[in-house]
Amino acid sequence: MTLIVATSMAPAGRPVDEVIELAFEQRERSRFRATLLSGEEIGVDLPPGTLLRHGDRLLLADGRIVAIEAAPERLLEVHAHDAIELARIAYHIGNRHVPVQIGDGFVRLLPDHVLQAMIERLGGHVHEVSVGFQPESGAYGHSHVHHQHDDQGHGGRIHVFDPRHGKSD
Repeated sequence: MTLIVATSMAPAGRPVDEVIELAFEQRERSRFRATLLSGEEIGVDLPPGTLLRHGDRLLLADGRIVAIEAAPERLLEVHAHDAIELARIAYHIGNRHVPVQIGDGFVRLLPDHVLQAMIERLGGHVHEVSVGFQPESGAYGHSHVHHQHDDQGHGGRIHVFDPRHGKSD
């Protein structure tokens, strides 16, 4: 059986034929194999630096459209006593150049015991959640991801401006 490959994105308005759930680590890669929710294995071969976001669509070589969903994964969710304290914590996390998701009254990041200790020292309250990770993309122009991991396992930096949302996303 031949592996069907997606080599491009499909327009957002196209009807979906298949769905694939991907963790953030997979969505930031441009070449990989994955299994659709239907059980079929596909290949993905996109231009280097492509970052797949929840809600994106892939165009398979056979014409089918695959919707990307952010798979639930273990994350740290950070809360603070007030907006100023949360902004201060977000600033310090941002200085570490790790992917973060900003929400109404929270910041989410991939598990990292060093960052968790720093956040708690700054007065933040940290607990684990299991949800799809949708980090901010940055405001540096076109999509590209830096895969730089240090000795503590800190992750990559994302630099993308997403014009679909009219803001850094």
